Amino acid sequence: MKKEYQKMIVITAPSGAGKTSITRHLMKVFPQLAFSISAATREPRSNEKNGTDYYFISVEEFQKKILNEEFVEWEMVYEGKYYGTLKSELKRMWKQELIPVLDIDVQGTIHVQKEYPVNSLFIFIKPPSIEELQRRLESRGSENKESLHARISKAAYELSFVNQFRHVIENKDFETACHEAERIVKDFINN
Repeated sequence: MKKEYQKMIVITAPSGAGKTSITRHLMKVFPQLAFSISAATREPRSNEKNGTDYYFISVEEFQKKILNEEFVEWEMVYEGKYYGTLKSELKRMWKQELIPVLDIDVQGTIHVQKEYPVNSLFIFIKPPSIEELQRRLESRGSENKESLHARISKAAYELSFVNQFRHVIENKDFETACHEAERIVKDFINN
């Protein structure tokens, strides 16, 4: 494999900040990017498909993959809910001479930063405020009071890591945030 195809892009943010929407936008703009499908143990949302948005697997299967060291990174993001990036996903994309794009949580990204410090681009998507983040999560209609509180608490914690990222985009206006992400990714791809 050519060295330049061993690049990867990691986009992270607190839940509800817009990382998935910005990632989808970048995938449309840059044909050399490939979305890295994460494994997850949670139930799919109504608009999500297995093998497209996530690989939805059981907790037991996920734990077996942990023991077999099949993940680049993994986290128990919420009690009993695991998320992770499979090594096989990255290898599959590199073999196709594509650049994997990981859309993962902040803790997972910190781990990937340590494991892959070279040829990797890390972008932190920051919400304009915790209040706006809460409004966005409530508008999804997928959270109960307890899970919403857990997500907001986790988001406040994740925002404390923002200074560990060279590239931070505040998603106050979606179109502006997408243009900024395009510029950063274009520079990364071309270097």
